[in-house]
Amino acid sequence: MASVLKRDTAFENIPSIKAKTLRINLNPDIYGTFAEIGAGQETARHFFRSGGASGTIAKAMSAYDKQFSDAIYGIEKDGRYVTQPRLKTMLEHEMRLMEERIDRENHPDRLFFSYANTVATIDFSKRYKGHGWIGIRFQLDPHQKELDEIILHVRFKQNEARLQQETLGILGVNLIYGAFYKYHKPKKMLKYLYDHIDKDTIEIDMINFSGPNFKDVDNRLMSLQLIKNDMTDAVMFGPDGTNLLPAAVLYKKNILALRGSFRPVTKVNLDMFQKSYDIFVRDSSVDVDKTIVIFEITLSNLKASGEIDEQDFMDRARLLCSLGHYVMISKFQEYYKLVEYFNNYTKQRIGLTMGVNNLVDVFDEKYYRHLSGGILEAFGKLFFKDLQVYLYPMKDAETGRIMTSNNVKVHPRMKELYKFFKYNGKVMDIIDYDPEIMHIFSRDVLKKIMNNEEGWEEQLPQGIAEMIKEKNLFTRKLASEEKK
Repeated sequence: MASVLKRDTAFENIPSIKAKTLRINLNPDIYGTFAEIGAGQETARHFFRSGGASGTIAKAMSAYDKQFSDAIYGIEKDGRYVTQPRLKTMLEHEMRLMEERIDRENHPDRLFFSYANTVATIDFSKRYKGHGWIGIRFQLDPHQKELDEIILHVRFKQNEARLQQETLGILGVNLIYGAFYKYHKPKKMLKYLYDHIDKDTIEIDMINFSGPNFKDVDNRLMSLQLIKNDMTDAVMFGPDGTNLLPAAVLYKKNILALRGSFRPVTKVNLDMFQKSYDIFVRDSSVDVDKTIVIFEITLSNLKASGEIDEQDFMDRARLLCSLGHYVMISKFQEYYKLVEYFNNYTKQRIGLTMGVNNLVDVFDEKYYRHLSGGILEAFGKLFFKDLQVYLYPMKDAETGRIMTSNNVKVHPRMKELYKFFKYNGKVMDIIDYDPEIMHIFSRDVLKKIMNNEEGWEEQLPQGIAEMIKEKNLFTRKLASEEKK
């Protein structure tokens, strides 16, 4: 086993970028290639400048001209070059050349790697700040057949191309160093990616680990770390549990979003989704093939006693994914922030499905005191021209009365504002709801599960109860519940 696999046990100070590159350069076993497209040879430059790069770098290259790039990596059918498929093609091509051209018999202990990035920095008009894909494919054992891989997507926030290039170079060094020396601490490695980088300069909104040394890494939990560490505002993963780039999923789509705790997902949640979806797609402006439904959970909903309970998060995620849904975790406590986020990627129709109690909260002024324009500013962002709220009724526990948009009680000061949006068609009642399930609440089901009571199974969608029992989901009480 190569010396690089020895783990640091001493107290970890943050090494300088030069110290990181020098440590790699002076390790006789690490050897690889750099392919950087779109922002110069910024990462490779750090390795060259620190000294001893001839022992690390087999090749460093760029292929800015599309014809040159196509000749090396193949033609992109959609004409897009700053994409995840392009990055993976680059990594595969460069690693294959390493294995073909470096004689393994003469270098039995060499640990090969290929580092690549394909990025677009800020344009001249400064309208688009740029983004990019960065990745490394590498081995931690010279006899390792299946390679490890780390791929991430970034969004630049700086307003100068030169500054973005410098940030990209530092991030590249942190990624390579982390891959070889911090691979055994993937959660900490995420934090190390920001060594010597201000979080205000770059956003990491997707990351995926794969390979034998990451077989126990759940990429959904890694997504959660991005939110938890303030690296991004929202993350997404698909029905198969893989991390997705929100921008790619949401781009130019009609979006129907359902917010909830989903702890666990119940028949009411699915009825809300299905009935609102039926209304949503009946709109003549909505193309079903360009429509996505998102089950969204806010970060605050994942917290217990001030901390995020990761096991509880995974329990919810497994159930939603098993039902075939896309899941988003966001930092947006207020609905208007969620809509603003969607508006970054689409100008198509947006729908929000919510219960009566959620609508009452939307019209509560206390949530908007931090805004200079107060609730009017928030509503200007929330109820834009193509947004509609689909309201699921609620049965009043005391009176038995069904609460809808027609009899919902908002604060007296908000009545006229509410009427304005109601009569302008921004709030639409779901009228074909199932009255037999209105008594179901996630919190009641959860309490029964935790107390090992009977009778909760029929309140959940088909197959969910069996999955909860089989995997013992939601059986551990959170700290906040134990205190009650």
